[in-house]
Amino acid sequence: MANRILKIQETAISDNSRCFVIAEIGHNHQGNVDTAKKMIKAAVDAGASAVKLQKRDNRSLFTSAYYHRPYNSENSFGNTYGEHREFLEFNLDQYKELQNYSNDLGTIFFATAFDFKSADFLQNLDVPAFKIASGDLKNLPLINYLADFGKPLIISTGGGYQEDIDRVVESLENKKSPYSILQCTAGYPPAWNELNLGVISTLRSKFPNPVIGFSSHDNGIAMSVAAYALGARIVEKHFTLNRTLKGTDHAFSLEPQGLSKLVRDLDRLHVALGDGV
Repeated sequence: MANRILKIQETAISDNSRCFVIAEIGHNHQGNVDTAKKMIKAAVDAGASAVKLQKRDNRSLFTSAYYHRPYNSENSFGNTYGEHREFLEFNLDQYKELQNYSNDLGTIFFATAFDFKSADFLQNLDVPAFKIASGDLKNLPLINYLADFGKPLIISTGGGYQEDIDRVVESLENKKSPYSILQCTAGYPPAWNELNLGVISTLRSKFPNPVIGFSSHDNGIAMSVAAYALGARIVEKHFTLNRTLKGTDHAFSLEPQGLSKLVRDLDRLHVALGDGV
């Protein structure tokens, strides 16, 4: 086996380790700190290795026209798209509160940085790692900026081509940040024939050093277990307290019972694979 290892705080992720399970809270907290705390506690109780939020500086990301456009979706938390997005964002004090709460529970807390200001925001918090969303796979300026902090990067690849991944790996060769690559399909949820789990094997073969993982937007837990069998050692799953809640991501997220079963099955598989002798 390749000598792959990614260390986040005191947790070492490798081919021989149990699966590192990220509970992707995203914006399923609906802009409420107390709800976010309940989600973090539920994820920890279910056995997740880490909890993750998403951080955006909305005025950096969107044009003025897009920011101010009417947003009449049933999932809207504001009259305009900008108001909706701002409603879901936590400020520095709120992030510190959630970070401290996570630390007290003994879990790893980090976030996706969607732009340079958010990268600085999260670095100011001294998060132990950064997630790079699939939509930023081609955003080499942001990836290189995050890599200069020297912390682990977890890079999703949904919607990208192999040459896009190759370009990122090449750009990180002389950086001090260790990184992992997650097979991902940018569907919410994707069809089963769009998951292409075989890419996990392709990535492991092509890149002998980084830890390979799976960012799962599919319903259920079976495909994440299959991903571990194929060599994925990080699994990211969207998480919610209730799949019927208001918001775009709840419907394909795992509830606490589902996350608990996923961690259970992944731990069983880790033991069941044995040593091959």
